Amino acid sequence: MIDKREQEYLVLANKYKAAPNGERAKIKREMEDLRKLAKSELEPFDRVYLARHKERPKADEFIDYLIREKVYLAGDRLFGEDYCLIGGIGKFNGRPVTFLGTKKGKNIEENLKTNFGMPNPEGYRKAQRLMNQANKFGRPILTFIDTSGAYPGLGAEERGQGEAIAQSIMNSFGLKVPIISVVTGEGGSGGALALGVGNKVILFENSVYSILSPEGFSSIIWKDASRAREASKIMKLTAKDLLDLKVVDRVVEEDVSFLKEDFAINMTRLGEALEEELKSLEKISKNKLQSDRVEKFRRIGR
Repeated sequence: MIDKREQEYLVLANKYKAAPNGERAKIKREMEDLRKLAKSELEPFDRVYLARHKERPKADEFIDYLIREKVYLAGDRLFGEDYCLIGGIGKFNGRPVTFLGTKKGKNIEENLKTNFGMPNPEGYRKAQRLMNQANKFGRPILTFIDTSGAYPGLGAEERGQGEAIAQSIMNSFGLKVPIISVVTGEGGSGGALALGVGNKVILFENSVYSILSPEGFSSIIWKDASRAREASKIMKLTAKDLLDLKVVDRVVEEDVSFLKEDFAINMTRLGEALEEELKSLEKISKNKLQSDRVEKFRRIGR
């Protein structure tokens, strides 16, 4: 259904561009009404579709909008650079922070360079390096997650993909600075959890967070990837499901969006949420930040 609504919306968008000024207000209202209708009809798999949408802002776009005076850092000091997992230091609303993100490409060339948003082990080891640096200098850590999962290729496994993910998770539990993790699109498997051990975990309303994709779930359980829509209904992968289960702490309201300009409001809403959460975390002692994070994930696992 959501793809049908998207086509209807794009027809109206093209009509809006070609219409004389006197007719644009009416068409704009029709576009907004269609977005509201689409939102009222959403099923879990429709949210998967929106989480993967090609016009959805990428991690680097959120970072560019929210972080000032950025300095990107590269390399894991062991093997090489992973262009998928980006990170560095900068300022968020005047305070120094360390930022990390899993980057998907905007075109074929970028997708090949960033491995379609699937980090290699050297990316996770770079993340550990930057997290430890943040801990040393007392900088809060902001992570922006949008990945279907870690890269499962032969080379990645030979270089210790599982170990790199496990070390990233374990390392996050020992840090004594505020950590806020944001799932901006897809949050898939351990590849997402490696950056997801936060004092606060935030999802957009149309983001998803799960142990694997609906296609993978249906392939394993029913030996039929075409039943992904059915699988998504029982996986509890939507923001509302995860908030009810207390896996995430906050959901950022989101409209149904199909065009790049429709997503602009997401940036502002996320900035407001991050500022509010950081202010509350900055009042907590270092030791309590660390112990609260450990206890939070213990509760999830019980």
